[in-house]
Amino acid sequence: MWWGMVERDHRATGGTAADLAVLVGRILIATLFLGGAVQKATDPAPVEGLLAGFGWPVWLVWPALVFNALTGVALIAGVFVRPVAAALAVYCGVTSAFHFLPDDPWQMTIFVKNWAIAGGCLVLAAHGAGRFRLG
Repeated sequence: MWWGMVERDHRATGGTAADLAVLVGRILIATLFLGGAVQKATDPAPVEGLLAGFGWPVWLVWPALVFNALTGVALIAGVFVRPVAAALAVYCGVTSAFHFLPDDPWQMTIFVKNWAIAGGCLVLAAHGAGRFRLG
């Protein structure tokens, strides 16, 4: 019901409420990836352990950190949102494999959250940054 009110407001005000919702959504999604970059920078060992456990090179933590940081900043700024969001959706899909541990409910929750985040990123990829953006 409340979304219908936003839609009416969107038509009446030229999109202010909808564009504000997109901005807040971009910031919330970006915060997750920026937090991941900080986590990797301050304590890379857990990610290195996940990578090693799957036979992947542990040095991949560093490109992942850079990717997380740059994409987070791009989402907040609203630049290159469509390709960045598409790349993040793929990233979430790939990284979800590290959490597919059916015997561990906590890891399965993270697995499902990764796919939910991928869904949000796909919506951004389809609809773009909205009106409030730098680029």
